[in-house]
Amino acid sequence: MSTIYDVAKLAGVSPKTVSRVVNGDAPVGKKTRDKVENAIRELKYVPSSAARMMRSNRSGLIGVVTGAISRTAELADPKGLPDLFILQGIQQIVAERDLTLMIADTAGQVEKVPSLLRTFQQHRVEGLIYVADYHKKVAFEPTPPDCPLVLANCYDAEATPAILPDDEACQRSLVERLIAHGHRRIGFLTLDPAMDAVSLRVAGYRAALDAAGIAYEPELVEIGYRNSDAFAHQRLSEALDRFLALPRRPSVICCGNDEMAMRLYGLLRTRGIRVPEEISVAGFDNYRAIAETLYPTLSTVELPYAEMGRRAAKLLLSMITEKASPPHEPVRVEGGVFWRSSVIDLEPDRQTSKGG
Repeated sequence: MSTIYDVAKLAGVSPKTVSRVVNGDAPVGKKTRDKVENAIRELKYVPSSAARMMRSNRSGLIGVVTGAISRTAELADPKGLPDLFILQGIQQIVAERDLTLMIADTAGQVEKVPSLLRTFQQHRVEGLIYVADYHKKVAFEPTPPDCPLVLANCYDAEATPAILPDDEACQRSLVERLIAHGHRRIGFLTLDPAMDAVSLRVAGYRAALDAAGIAYEPELVEIGYRNSDAFAHQRLSEALDRFLALPRRPSVICCGNDEMAMRLYGLLRTRGIRVPEEISVAGFDNYRAIAETLYPTLSTVELPYAEMGRRAAKLLLSMITEKASPPHEPVRVEGGVFWRSSVIDLEPDRQTSKGG
C-alpha cells in the first residue's frame, strides 16, 4: 500500500506538501497540486482517515442504533418499515454533509442498546441517534457531552433531544377532513391503549369533533387491536359488530393503521357492506403498499417517518457543528392527509338512517 512518502517522492515534493493537498489546509500552487494529484492517482494512494481524525479531532462518523434490520423479514411486511424510513431520512442528511453513517442493529434485544451506544463512542463517532420501532418512552444511560444523542420516534425522562410524530395533530387533521366531507358519525378503531400514540390520537379525534360542534360519543370508539392478541382478527370483527349494532352506525370508520383498515375492508365485505358506498374507511400511516393497492384506494394520514429522520439528523449535526442548544421538549413532526377513494362525500341527511 502506497504511503504519503511514496507520493511525495514521485511528485518531487515534500510529504508536508502532499498533506496540504490532501487535507486542503494550506494553499498550494496549481502546478504543484497537479503533480501531487497525478502521483496520487498513479499510486492509488488512499489517505489515512485515522491520521486526519487525530489532527482535526473529527471522525466524520455518525452512529445509529436501531432494530429495523433484524425485525423486518421482508419489505412486503409493514412491521419494521417505519425504522427503515427514518434511517433513509437520516442517511439523506448525513450524505449531504459528506459524513459517514454507521448502523448497529439490536437484533431485537433492547437491552443491547446501551452497549452498542458505548461501542460507537469507543469508535469516536461525533454523535448518536437511537431509532425506536414505535412512539414510546425509553431509558438509557446519559452519553458524554462530547458525543450528543438524539432520540427518534421515542423520548425519555431525562429531556434527551427527541423527534416524535405529532400523532394528535395527524389524527385531528384526518378527522377534520372527514367532517369537511359531510361525516358526523365517525367511528374510531384504535390500536392498543398501552401505546403512547393511542391517547394522543384519541385526543386529536376529540379535538376535531369539538371544533365542529359534534358531541363525543364513547360508543363510537373501540379497541381494534391489542399487542397481546393471539387472534387480532377476532377482536376487530367483534368491534365492528358493535358499531353495526348501534341504532345509528358510523358513516366512516377510522383505523389505527393501514393494516387494520385492510382487514376492515374484508370484514365489511363479508357482511355485504360496500366500501365506501355504505361505510367509508380511513387509515393511518400512509403505508403505500397497502393504501395505493386496496380497492378502493385508502384515504389515510401519513406518519412522517422520513421527515423525522431528516429532522433528527439536522438536530444532531447542529449540536455537533454549531454547538446549538437542544430543545427542552420533543420536536413533533406532523404528516399530511392523503385523500383517496375510500371515503365518500356524504350529504348530512344520509346520516339519520341506520345505514349510516
